[in-house]
Parts: sequence; C-alpha cells; structure tokens
Amino acid sequence: MRRSPCNPEPRSGRRPECAHSPLASALFQRALWMLVILLSAVAAITAAGWPVYVRPQIDPLRRADAIVVLGGTPYERFDVGVELAERGFAPQLVISNSVGGGDTTMDKYCQGHFDFVVSCFEPDPWTTRGEAQEIGRRATQQGWHHIIVVTFTPHISRARYIVEKCFDGELTMVASPSPSGLLFWAGMYIRQSAGYLNAFTERGC
Repeated sequence: MRRSPCNPEPRSGRRPECAHSPLASALFQRALWMLVILLSAVAAITAAGWPVYVRPQIDPLRRADAIVVLGGTPYERFDVGVELAERGFAPQLVISNSVGGGDTTMDKYCQGHFDFVVSCFEPDPWTTRGEAQEIGRRATQQGWHHIIVVTFTPHISRARYIVEKCFDGELTMVASPSPSGLLFWAGMYIRQSAGYLNAFTERGC
C-alpha cells in the first residue's frame, strides 16, 4: 500500500512530516495578513466617515426665511419640515419632490392645507446639485438670507457642501430620522462617498 507523504515510516516512531506543510503555512500567513489589512482598512474608513456620515454637524435652530426639505425617502424628513414650519421657524416650506409627481404620498405635503406657505418643485437635474441650484434661484428671487435645510443624517455633510456652492447666506442643517443597521450604513458610506467625489469635480453651482 502506498503511504501518504504525511504518514510516518512504519515503526520508526518519528514525527509525521508533510511535504506541503511549508506551503500551507505560508498561505495561512498570507491570508491572515490580508485579513488584518482588510480589517484595518475598514476601521480606518469607518473612523474617517463617522463625523461626516454618522455624526455630522447639526446646527442650532433659529428663525429663518424658509425651510427647504431635500427630496428622497424615507418620508419622515417632510414631516420634520412641516413640524418646523408649524413651530414658526420660517413663514414658508419648500419641498423638493425628487421622487416624482406620480408619488401620491407627496400629495399630502404638496397639495395639503397649512397655515404657512408650501411649495414643491422637481429638481433639474434630479440630484442634490439640482436642488441646490433651485435653492439659489429662489434665494435670489425672494431675498433669502438664512434657510433651514432638512435631509437625513448621512446626507447632511454632502448636502451642506453642495448647497453652499449655490447659496451664500446662512445655512442651518437639520437631520431627519434615518434607518439603522449595518447594511444601511455600509451602503451610505459607499453612496455618499461617491457623491462627494462627484461634487468635488463639479465647478460652480
């Protein structure tokens, strides 16, 4: 019977030796180092993104010329805008209906009856930049000097950066509730980072 290279010689009492052991050891060490590097990279990215996406700068509230709610889901952001207007932080509420005119959920905001002025618009282009451009146009037309901008937490920092390109007045950023969970935040890190890179390459408003 043919013996395995890892089996000891009969009655030799010697410790088994395997011709593949050095290779297996080298592969294991390489895999271990790759895992360490990967975990270190994940930790570094998480630490760098924490103050940008998870705990962004939120500004203290005070009365402004308008409240602008940036579009998207979840819809809780629009409820935050309505609540702020009801509390008297601005005489008008402007909503970006970036989900499109066919979304009936938006009707209660855009066609509702309130004690303050509500107006909705569809951004062009269909991005945060398009929303910022509309903010800039309305600010010029209506003489806004201070606005409150509402969006969800991981979007706060990037939205501030983009809106400031189009609006040179005072900006107060307010975070609406966000989903939670590892998959959500992993997706947000990727999405918002890609959006930042794109915003950095865009010149002007």
